[in-house]
Amino acid sequence: MKVNLAGFNVDTKVLRDIEAKAGKREDLTPEVISASYARISRDPRPINEIRKDARDEVEKTRKLNSTIIFKMGHHSVAEHAVFNLDILGVSRLAMEELEKFRLCSYTEKSQRYITLDNDFILPEEIKNSNLENLFIETISKQNKAYFKLLEKLKLYVFAENAELAKNPKNHNLLEGWAKEDARYITSLSTEAQVGQTINARNLELLLRRFASHPLQEIKLLGRAIYEQVSEVAPSIIIFHEANDRDQNTFSELKKITEKILATAAAYSPDEKSQDVRLVEYTKDGDNIIAASILHVSSNLPYEQCLSIVKNLTEQDKKNIFRTTCKNMQFYDSMPREFEYVNLTFNIALSSACFGQLKRHRMSTITAQPYYPGLGITIPESIKNIGMEDYFKDIIHKTNDAYNTIYKNIPLVAPYILTNAHRKRVLIRVSARELYHISRLREDSHAQWDIRNVSASMSQQAKQVMPLTFSLIGAKDKYNEIYKKVYNQLPNITEVVLPGTKKIK
Repeated sequence: MKVNLAGFNVDTKVLRDIEAKAGKREDLTPEVISASYARISRDPRPINEIRKDARDEVEKTRKLNSTIIFKMGHHSVAEHAVFNLDILGVSRLAMEELEKFRLCSYTEKSQRYITLDNDFILPEEIKNSNLENLFIETISKQNKAYFKLLEKLKLYVFAENAELAKNPKNHNLLEGWAKEDARYITSLSTEAQVGQTINARNLELLLRRFASHPLQEIKLLGRAIYEQVSEVAPSIIIFHEANDRDQNTFSELKKITEKILATAAAYSPDEKSQDVRLVEYTKDGDNIIAASILHVSSNLPYEQCLSIVKNLTEQDKKNIFRTTCKNMQFYDSMPREFEYVNLTFNIALSSACFGQLKRHRMSTITAQPYYPGLGITIPESIKNIGMEDYFKDIIHKTNDAYNTIYKNIPLVAPYILTNAHRKRVLIRVSARELYHISRLREDSHAQWDIRNVSASMSQQAKQVMPLTFSLIGAKDKYNEIYKKVYNQLPNITEVVLPGTKKIK
């Protein structure tokens, strides 16, 4: 056995410093690894020798990449080339478009931990129009409200948590709680920044989607990214321009939808609907997972396993799940067999909450545009400090501005909406992914908005698949949940989460 470290992420400033000292090098490109790995299937030589050839003949390497990707259609080789991108000065609205791509990694500037300033993005479509002043004035009112609320919320949070406040080490935590609620009044045009790690195949898709996007900010962001990567990896970013599929499909679907709704029975948006609704799920889910567990533990076809499970007693089924999960700890993922059942939820949630839910990229998430008719989410702390009417007044002014902008430039109207405004999201998760969401988002350290949504998802899931979701819940409650199921604590060595008490 032999393992070579073929490469790793290096800051481009380090690479440039090396070039400055040692001279220009053509082989400082991820295309080398991409092309050399592409040749593994047909070249009998050791991989390290293939990579050496790729480094020595970069132009030949680039031609090989183009041939393999373009002519032969093996796009997967582009996944071996990885980029780290600093993305600054984009709006929160644009960030939602950027983070739609699931096979990437993101770390975003958090509005929960960082005090916001007055930075915001003025959409290109509004610049130099008769709506520019209205837009800026509305953002100014929102930002002024943010600081006003923040000061009052700090006093409130420190008073409500007097014991924690006695220790200066907790002050940043308490201020963070104030910030995370004050931010609900800030707009989707607020500046954000993110560190993104993305392979070339997904980057090509991103660039194509961005080039086809109707918003100017997204188009400009795509061009800026392309300018950075095309110089160092021209052979693996090929299909990056706008195309009919990405440019026209959504608008055509919108037209046909409007036509269908115009001739259908009278419908109006259900603005009072339940915030979290389980709208579809795999029927017989407990049996399906139990059968898949028997399948992997035997040599029987799945159909026979399912037939056997259906004839088992409830106690026998329960024993299958108990045995499957009894050795798990709070940090363990559920077995992959839990991916054979799915649940679909329709959720009306705030922008602040969506910013966290969208991170669960192993789920399927589609969303409607933000819609003021769905109302807003107001933090309880805002009500407790007597600022609910003030908050609503800013929202009322925001909605008026939104309506004016929407009549003239509907595409950019959402920029003016706040983190409190809501949209509808359709999310489909496997049982395994819902466990992950629950463990992370129901934890006491999680933000209250996403905690409420996640708890509602878990509760409804447990009603339709009680065996499958017998252990679902927050990671800091895992020991308690486990004890209820097994009448004992998990067999671990003194694992106590920070801020929790050991259960005896």
